[in-house]
Amino acid sequence: SAGPKKHTQSPITTGTSTFAMKFDGGVIMAADTLGSYGSLARYTNMQRIMKVNETSVLAAGGDIADFQFLQEVITQKQIDEDCRDDGFTLKPKALHSWLTRVLYNRRSKFDPLWNIFLVGGIEGDEPYLGYVNLQGTAFTETLLATGLGGEMALPVMRRAMEKKGGLLNKEEAREVMLQCI
Repeated sequence: SAGPKKHTQSPITTGTSTFAMKFDGGVIMAADTLGSYGSLARYTNMQRIMKVNETSVLAAGGDIADFQFLQEVITQKQIDEDCRDDGFTLKPKALHSWLTRVLYNRRSKFDPLWNIFLVGGIEGDEPYLGYVNLQGTAFTETLLATGLGGEMALPVMRRAMEKKGGLLNKEEAREVMLQCI
């Protein structure tokens, strides 16, 4: 092309609120389905949670196009893994680490993927829950939430866990997620 190379400087169609929490024996995730086009609530059925494989799940907030791009890359990565047929699968900890590298790399090129990802699943016999943002900042936690809904949901999730004195069971965690949504 004749002109300068252009990068997205701000996302166009976005989704915000994602929620995740570990429970006794697993991880539960939820996300709203609204896709906003600027300030217009344009798309009402956006799927922002992706089942990667039998052990890993990914939830995304931020730019929908960037999520769809990474969704295709991760799907192909999983297909390649399945074709190897070597008994190994993409685990949530490995996916979380890979996403951290990808997002940091894109940020360093001044062409970030405008997303926040929550990675969940089972690593060994333990629930795994990780966060990574567009700068490549990553950490693991028991409760995670993004967007404006996250600011309202985290206290609800914390209170439920404090009341129980530890991880909730699957049904209790589901009830808390329904309250958050």
